[in-house]
Amino acid sequence: MTQPPLTLFSALSVRTALDAVLPAFTAAPVEVSYDPTTVLVNRITEGARPEVLIAISGAFPALAELGAIDPASQKALARSGIGVAVPAEADLPNLSTVDDLRTALTSARSVAYSRTGASGIHFANLIEELGIAEQVNARATVLPKGFTAEALLDGRADLAVQQLSELAFVPQVRIAGPLPEEVQQYSELSIALGVTAGPQARELLDFLTGPEAVAAFAEAGLLPA
Repeated sequence: MTQPPLTLFSALSVRTALDAVLPAFTAAPVEVSYDPTTVLVNRITEGARPEVLIAISGAFPALAELGAIDPASQKALARSGIGVAVPAEADLPNLSTVDDLRTALTSARSVAYSRTGASGIHFANLIEELGIAEQVNARATVLPKGFTAEALLDGRADLAVQQLSELAFVPQVRIAGPLPEEVQQYSELSIALGVTAGPQARELLDFLTGPEAVAAFAEAGLLPA
C-alpha cells in the first residue's frame, strides 16, 4: 500500500534550504505547501491541519490557542533579514545608509514587494515612515505572494524587496545587500508539530532541526536562531 505523504506547511523563506535537504529524508514522502506565514495562518484558521508547520515564530501562540499545533514541540529554526535585489545586468545600488536606501527606492522605475509576507508588511510601513510611500507605490509592482525577485526577470520591476533567503531563491538576479541596520527587521522562524502529527512527523521535525538541515539553512543565507 502506498504510504500517504506527511503534510508540511512552510514559509517561503526556507524553501531554498528545504529543497536542498528534504530529498535526504527517507522515512516518509513529504508534501510541502509554501506560502507567506499570513497565508498559512489563514489556511489553518479556516480548518487546514498540517502535520508539521514552519512559520514566523510570532504566529505560533495564536495557533496553539486555536488547538492547531502542539506548543511543546515548537523549536526555533533560523532568522532572516530583509534585502534588495536587482536584475543580473544592473549596477548595484548603494544601501549603506537610510538616505542611500531612500534614494535607491525613489530612483527605481518600479519596486517589487509583497503585501502578504512579513518583509512586505515591514517594507510598506517603512516607506510610510520614510515619507516616500506615495512616490514608491505610484509605480510599485505589488505581488499578492511569491518571490518578488521574479518580477525582475520579466522587466516588471528593477528593484525587489524581500527576505534575503527568498531573494536568493531566484538565482538569475543579484542581491544588492540587506536593508540598513537602523531599518532592518529580522524574522525568526520556528517549526512545530500539528495536532494530527504522528511518529513520522516527529522524525521530520527532528530531521529539520538536525545538523544537515542547519547547514542547509546557513547555505541558503539564513542566520542562526
